[in-house]
Amino acid sequence: MLLARILIGVVLLIHVYIFLLETVLFRTRGRKVFGLSDAQVESMAPAMSNQGCYNGFLAAALAVALLHGDAAVANAFAMFGLSCVAVAGIWGALTVQKRILFVQTVPAVLALTALLAGV
Repeated sequence: MLLARILIGVVLLIHVYIFLLETVLFRTRGRKVFGLSDAQVESMAPAMSNQGCYNGFLAAALAVALLHGDAAVANAFAMFGLSCVAVAGIWGALTVQKRILFVQTVPAVLALTALLAGV
Protein backbone atom coordinates (compact mmCIF):
# COMPACT_ATOMS: atom_id res chain seq x y z
CA MET A 1 0.00 0.00 0.00
CA LEU A 2 3.02 2.29 0.14
CA LEU A 3 2.91 3.01 -3.60
CA ALA A 4 -0.82 3.78 -3.41
CA ARG A 5 -0.27 6.18 -0.51
CA ILE A 6 2.56 7.94 -2.35
CA LEU A 7 0.42 8.32 -5.47
CA ILE A 8 -2.55 9.55 -3.43
CA GLY A 9 -0.17 12.12 -1.88
CA VAL A 10 0.95 13.24 -5.33
CA VAL A 11 -2.67 13.69 -6.49
CA LEU A 12 -3.41 15.55 -3.24
CA LEU A 13 -0.50 17.94 -3.83
CA ILE A 14 -1.55 18.52 -7.44
CA HIS A 15 -5.02 19.50 -6.26
CA VAL A 16 -3.76 21.77 -3.50
CA TYR A 17 -1.69 23.54 -6.17
CA ILE A 18 -4.70 23.77 -8.53
CA PHE A 19 -6.82 25.08 -5.64
CA LEU A 20 -4.24 27.79 -4.96
CA LEU A 21 -3.90 28.69 -8.66
CA GLU A 22 -7.64 29.05 -9.08
CA THR A 23 -8.27 30.99 -5.86
CA VAL A 24 -5.62 33.05 -4.07
CA LEU A 25 -3.05 33.03 -6.88
CA PHE A 26 -5.41 33.40 -9.84
CA ARG A 27 -4.60 37.04 -10.64
CA THR A 28 -0.84 36.46 -10.45
CA ARG A 29 0.57 32.96 -10.98
CA GLY A 30 -2.74 31.55 -12.21
CA ARG A 31 -2.90 34.17 -14.96
CA LYS A 32 0.49 33.04 -16.25
CA VAL A 33 -0.20 29.30 -15.93
CA PHE A 34 -3.54 29.58 -17.74
CA GLY A 35 -2.20 32.07 -20.31
CA LEU A 36 -4.87 34.72 -19.74
CA SER A 37 -5.02 38.42 -20.50
CA ASP A 38 -5.83 40.97 -17.80
CA ALA A 39 -9.38 41.32 -19.15
CA GLN A 40 -9.90 37.55 -19.12
CA VAL A 41 -8.61 37.29 -15.56
CA GLU A 42 -11.05 39.87 -14.27
CA SER A 43 -14.04 38.33 -16.01
CA MET A 44 -13.11 34.75 -15.06
CA ALA A 45 -11.95 35.31 -11.46
CA PRO A 46 -15.28 34.59 -9.71
CA ALA A 47 -15.92 31.37 -11.66
CA MET A 48 -12.33 30.20 -11.23
CA SER A 49 -12.50 30.82 -7.50
CA ASN A 50 -15.62 28.66 -7.33
CA GLN A 51 -13.90 25.96 -9.40
CA GLY A 52 -10.90 26.20 -7.10
CA CYS A 53 -13.11 25.43 -4.12
CA TYR A 54 -14.18 22.17 -5.77
CA ASN A 55 -10.54 21.25 -6.30
CA GLY A 56 -9.97 22.04 -2.65
CA PHE A 57 -12.76 19.62 -1.72
CA LEU A 58 -11.08 16.90 -3.79
CA ALA A 59 -7.82 17.58 -1.97
CA ALA A 60 -9.66 17.39 1.37
CA ALA A 61 -11.09 13.96 0.51
CA LEU A 62 -7.60 12.71 -0.34
CA ALA A 63 -6.19 14.21 2.87
CA VAL A 64 -8.81 12.28 4.86
CA ALA A 65 -7.80 9.16 2.91
CA LEU A 66 -4.19 9.58 4.00
CA LEU A 67 -4.84 10.65 7.60
CA HIS A 68 -7.86 8.69 8.82
CA GLY A 69 -7.04 5.96 11.33
CA ASP A 70 -9.70 3.51 10.15
CA ALA A 71 -8.44 1.70 7.04
CA ALA A 72 -11.94 1.10 5.65
CA VAL A 73 -12.88 4.77 5.96
CA ALA A 74 -9.53 5.87 4.51
CA ASN A 75 -9.97 3.48 1.59
CA ALA A 76 -13.50 4.75 0.92
CA PHE A 77 -12.31 8.36 0.86
CA ALA A 78 -9.41 7.41 -1.42
CA MET A 79 -11.69 5.60 -3.87
CA PHE A 80 -14.19 8.45 -3.87
CA GLY A 81 -11.63 11.24 -4.15
CA LEU A 82 -9.54 9.56 -6.85
CA SER A 83 -12.63 8.61 -8.86
CA CYS A 84 -13.88 12.20 -8.73
CA VAL A 85 -10.47 13.50 -9.80
CA ALA A 86 -10.35 11.05 -12.73
CA VAL A 87 -13.83 12.00 -13.94
CA ALA A 88 -13.17 15.73 -13.49
CA GLY A 89 -9.95 15.34 -15.47
CA ILE A 90 -11.76 13.61 -18.32
CA TRP A 91 -14.42 16.31 -18.37
CA GLY A 92 -11.78 19.04 -18.27
CA ALA A 93 -9.89 17.41 -21.14
CA LEU A 94 -13.07 17.28 -23.21
CA THR A 95 -14.25 20.81 -22.45
CA VAL A 96 -11.18 22.92 -21.65
CA GLN A 97 -7.77 21.50 -22.56
CA LYS A 98 -6.49 18.03 -23.40
CA ARG A 99 -3.49 18.50 -21.08
CA ILE A 100 -5.83 18.20 -18.09
CA LEU A 101 -6.16 14.49 -18.84
CA PHE A 102 -2.46 14.01 -18.15
CA VAL A 103 -2.28 16.37 -15.16
CA GLN A 104 -5.34 15.03 -13.33
CA THR A 105 -6.73 11.80 -14.75
CA VAL A 106 -3.53 9.83 -15.35
CA PRO A 107 -2.15 10.30 -11.80
CA ALA A 108 -5.58 9.53 -10.29
CA VAL A 109 -5.96 6.36 -12.35
CA LEU A 110 -2.44 5.25 -11.42
CA ALA A 111 -3.26 5.80 -7.73
CA LEU A 112 -6.59 3.94 -8.09
CA THR A 113 -4.81 1.06 -9.79
CA ALA A 114 -2.21 0.86 -7.02
CA LEU A 115 -4.92 1.09 -4.38
CA LEU A 116 -6.96 -1.73 -5.95
CA ALA A 117 -3.84 -3.83 -6.41
CA GLY A 118 -2.91 -3.32 -2.76
CA VAL A 119 0.57 -2.02 -3.52
